[in-house]
Amino acid sequence: MKPLLVPAVLVMLMQLSQSFPFWYHRGWLRLLREGDSCGQCEPEQCAAPTNCRAGTVLDSCGCCPECANSEGQICDLDARSNFYGRCGDNLECQLDAEDIKFGEIPEPQCVCRSQESVCGPEGKTYENICQFQEAYAEEGTNGSIKHKGPCASAPVISLPPQDTQNFIGNDVMFGCEVSAYPMPHLEWKKKGYNMFLPGDDAHISIQARGGPQKYSVTGWLQIQGIKKSDEGIYICQTKNKYGFAYSSARLEVIDDSPPAFQKSLGSQMTIGSTDYGDYFDPLEHEEEAEYESGDYAR
Repeated sequence: MKPLLVPAVLVMLMQLSQSFPFWYHRGWLRLLREGDSCGQCEPEQCAAPTNCRAGTVLDSCGCCPECANSEGQICDLDARSNFYGRCGDNLECQLDAEDIKFGEIPEPQCVCRSQESVCGPEGKTYENICQFQEAYAEEGTNGSIKHKGPCASAPVISLPPQDTQNFIGNDVMFGCEVSAYPMPHLEWKKKGYNMFLPGDDAHISIQARGGPQKYSVTGWLQIQGIKKSDEGIYICQTKNKYGFAYSSARLEVIDDSPPAFQKSLGSQMTIGSTDYGDYFDPLEHEEEAEYESGDYAR
């Protein structure tokens, strides 16, 4: 009975693999069906794959189309092999150089051939052409890139400063993350003062760096040894030639018994224009009430 049982199990596994396309297109079940010989190609017998984020490639026999592997998926480094699958359009199978450098055993992955950003027709920036193609494949639509490089945009504050309270003599820090292209300029002010910080105040310092995302800037305002006079609304404002944005947060300085520590998002506003022109200072053109901290929309 045993010699008859093995073929029966193999037939059952092949039928099961055809019922589940993911199993069929990935792993040993597909190899089991293909065997050592491809045989005659009959394209009319091929099942058309669907929801292929990275397009399609031909199977190991060069006959039927199957979903290609997308960016970051494990792939077959040897073109003659077809166990994990082959990479799709604009992708190639590579070993991670960092893993090799640190003596780890790397797994080959699909990597986009170009890491240049592209601008989609809807005005959204994609990190590379492969991510653009995947996004449109998931929506089931076709799209052409608007142009290479990021889309031009007014600044957007993705991480605004937060309201905070602390005791006299302690240090506080406000953070502000902004994204735009061209890269925006980031500055700090205090409500009621026309001078940009830090000015000539030795206990206030300003820092900024690029990142953490592409085409973004993160800035910090640090106040060391806070005094009661430091209490107020602090404003992160940013601009490029397409517009400006600002976000504000309140500092409360405590000089008696400690209340519960609180934090909340600061207020935020964005203004865009096709011709930015001279620098527009919102503090000179908006009512003071607009800069109270807290969430609001306009």
